[in-house]
Amino acid sequence: QAVFCSTGTKPTAGVPDASVPVLAEMFGCSVLLRSLLCGASLGLVATQQVGTQQPEVHPEMWMEVDCTKSECKWEKKSVVIDANWRWFNKDGQNCYMEDNTWNPATCSDPVKCAQTCGLDGADYAATYGVFPTAYKDGMKLEFVTKGPYSTNYGSRLYVMDGEDTYKIFKLKNREFAFEVDVSELRCGLNGAVYFVEMDRKGGWDGGNNKAGAKYGTGYCDAQCPHDIKFIGGQANLINWNHTAIPPTGHYGTCCAEMDIWEANNMATAFTPHVCKKPGLTMCEGVTCGDTDKGERYLGICDKDGCDYNPFRMGDHRFYGDGPRFDVDTSRPFTVVTQFITTDGTDEGDLSEIKRFYIQDGEVIPNSDARVLGRDSGNSLTDEFCDAQKAKFGDPNDFGNKGGMKAMGEALDRGMVLVLSLWDDTLVHMLWLDSAYPTDQPPRRPGVLRGPCPGGMDSQPSFLRENHPDASVAYSAFKVGEIGSTLTQTRRMSATFV
Repeated sequence: QAVFCSTGTKPTAGVPDASVPVLAEMFGCSVLLRSLLCGASLGLVATQQVGTQQPEVHPEMWMEVDCTKSECKWEKKSVVIDANWRWFNKDGQNCYMEDNTWNPATCSDPVKCAQTCGLDGADYAATYGVFPTAYKDGMKLEFVTKGPYSTNYGSRLYVMDGEDTYKIFKLKNREFAFEVDVSELRCGLNGAVYFVEMDRKGGWDGGNNKAGAKYGTGYCDAQCPHDIKFIGGQANLINWNHTAIPPTGHYGTCCAEMDIWEANNMATAFTPHVCKKPGLTMCEGVTCGDTDKGERYLGICDKDGCDYNPFRMGDHRFYGDGPRFDVDTSRPFTVVTQFITTDGTDEGDLSEIKRFYIQDGEVIPNSDARVLGRDSGNSLTDEFCDAQKAKFGDPNDFGNKGGMKAMGEALDRGMVLVLSLWDDTLVHMLWLDSAYPTDQPPRRPGVLRGPCPGGMDSQPSFLRENHPDASVAYSAFKVGEIGSTLTQTRRMSATFV
């Protein structure tokens, strides 16, 4: 059996069936094992070549684009699952081994490994629990999926603009909206919708990387994760630490990240993360800003970000499960995020990120930042971030690395849309929905992020055993000019099928 896991802060892989020994538990993901009928086992990791065992068929997803206040245009898109979930092999033999080491027969050299091993297609529904929504304008992601060869936990999807390229969104002076149902997401889980500055082709180069975006390659984020198996057309096997959780290599993969939505039914946050360099950076040393080396604030990316969490900002009755909350998470609602510029044009600098919600036809403004005092606003600005960091005693790495202007520059260059569902093996999602850090008193400003108690109930082992039916659904995606996405429509005409 071959072990796989990847990513730094977002979901990545499945876990083995109970009948197969679990070899590792990773941060944000686990192990996925799948056996061939002949008895061989297949390791699942990111890869660069194309396999031949199963064709890749992307699930379709319609969305509304170029919205004005009078109309939107429907476009037929699709989604692809991240390469880290897939079977990575050479002629049915694992390229990554059960003890989290690389197979020396195929992967003794970073470039040779990328040229030798292949990545196969995915069975989205049966293996990964990914289903189109009723109108085919979104995706439902199931937490636990028991397939014919394995049990999978969570998933991470990218929106495509064709068979071989990711759709690039440019959101400055635009607004982005979608409907979400988090009613089945309890404490410790995270349904996330976010943008990262990935390459449009997923790093495809026709040589070492022939898989590209079609197979979900090229992931990066502001955490500069070291557990991505392939970066820049080569295997990340140098100084590979197979005993780390998750296993890590010498290189990390960094890029700007705009977290539109990280949430369960008890807490939510939206957070921009900026980087000093454009696009994907294959980092090493101090450039990566590794926390375990004491270099978190020395790297090129802002790992903390500037978050807006209503509960953390002092409003404990704004978002939660039931009718007593302003936003009732027991029922679907729409999330709208606006990217405002200094002069109201596409050329202006990003100055503000605004949020509001729509439920039962009612527009609900974001909650006020009560912890900062009167007239502190309810949106993200450089002034808000400065005040929040000072109040909570946190380093202002967001401001130091360029703040709103830098985030706007990343939005101008274009970013890829990510849809995911994950659990958190490292800190059990306490940073989102409970008290964190755990060595600080909950009454200290900024420590309490949500009402969840933490402890056993938020641990992945408990969630996987007791809440396998958890799921999240994202739908009705719209993007367009400011103020354009309020009309509630669905693609019901057979013309668009």
